[in-house]
Amino acid sequence: MIKNICCIGAGYVGGPTMAIIAQKCPNIKVTVVDLNESRIQAWNDADVNNIPIYEPGLSEIVREARGRNLFFSTDVDKAIDEAEMIFISVNTPTKTYGIGKGMAADLKYIELCARQIARVSKSNKIVVEKSTLPVRTASAIKSILDHTGNGVQFQILSNPEFLAEGTAVEDLLAPDRVLIGGDSSQEGQKAINQLVNIYVNWVPNERILTTNVWSSELSKLTANAFLAQRVSSINAMSELCEKTGADVNEVAKAIGMDSRIGSKFLKSSVGFGGSCFQKDILNLVYIAKSYGLDEVADYWEQVIIMNDHQKRRFAKNIVKTLYNTVSEKKIAFLGWAFKKDTNDTRESAAIFVADDLLAEQAIIAVYDPKVKKEQIYIDLNYLETRSEQQNSKGLVVFDDPYEACKDVHAIAILTEWEEFKTYNWQNIYDQMQKPAFIFDGRNVLNKKELEEIGFVYQAIGS
Repeated sequence: MIKNICCIGAGYVGGPTMAIIAQKCPNIKVTVVDLNESRIQAWNDADVNNIPIYEPGLSEIVREARGRNLFFSTDVDKAIDEAEMIFISVNTPTKTYGIGKGMAADLKYIELCARQIARVSKSNKIVVEKSTLPVRTASAIKSILDHTGNGVQFQILSNPEFLAEGTAVEDLLAPDRVLIGGDSSQEGQKAINQLVNIYVNWVPNERILTTNVWSSELSKLTANAFLAQRVSSINAMSELCEKTGADVNEVAKAIGMDSRIGSKFLKSSVGFGGSCFQKDILNLVYIAKSYGLDEVADYWEQVIIMNDHQKRRFAKNIVKTLYNTVSEKKIAFLGWAFKKDTNDTRESAAIFVADDLLAEQAIIAVYDPKVKKEQIYIDLNYLETRSEQQNSKGLVVFDDPYEACKDVHAIAILTEWEEFKTYNWQNIYDQMQKPAFIFDGRNVLNKKELEEIGFVYQAIGS
């Protein structure tokens, strides 16, 4: 029976997942550890509304379990030593150097975790891969752990997350499936059952799938690739709709009613963002190329190419509509997060649209209800397209959406926050330069009503 769990990594996966496990398994002590002191301090903040990750419902769950059986700490060694089961939930970014640069997953943090576990452990451990990893990473982890020379026995499990940011709590409480991959040996099956026994506290048995490790690792990459492919497919059709006079929303509804296709992930947009889709597809492309499967690699790489094209196309459409120049024109961005109900901005379309418009010497005014000003400048400066001083001059962040939209030539909606639908758009229109343009990259507003006010409304695919 597992009594102590340690999770290495207090990010978007580790924090929410461990909070749910702690809530549903009050008899298990759950310790989330991270070397980032400010992040751990934020998780321990007296006001749970200040925890570092915004997800609907998460703060309430943390409030319930924290201090009872949920703990956040920077003492990694202590947590590893006490735990019978250790989740590895650290970042696996795309490599920016060496072999596989720009495609392969950077596994240095995974290896560091494995070496630390090997060094500290004095008793047998179950090590669970929670990070999204390339297929056969488990064998590398096991090789490190099995050569410690201290007699400790390790079992490696793959338990990938299938969370959608913005609905992570809901996804954890009522998952479509929980996937657990492990070794076929008696010890491996025992380890699988130990993890199954944790999830059955709230997940129906029939939704818990057990496989071998390799199938589990590859399933996560495949799931994200398929979802991203649907987004790129409908975005490709949105461009064709614009040329032919078709409405992409009507096309999406028509094909989504086909039971073989379904309606999910058929909403055209500025393009997908987030930490997973692009990174995982590039990883899949690299794996395919490493096995000499060039046609497979080319197929999946096209999903990324289409997504990048959609972001650039949106920016070009703004420039074209504003009489082929946005120089010194003020453009408001409503939304910076890559999707609603999260403060995550990784690979957000807003970053790249802003970068293109700043290159055209536009002035950008940004409002997002959950993304902090500091993060917006970090995102833009990370591109290294221009100096930090130039970015600070060209882009201004506002705490009030009405102030952000005042005296602007156009508004671009980059995140589908529900609050945008509640604004007094007549007041906003009255304060704008005329003609007043609105570009809806997320299709969240009513086109007819806005055009009745006087907006020149343009949405992707319309």
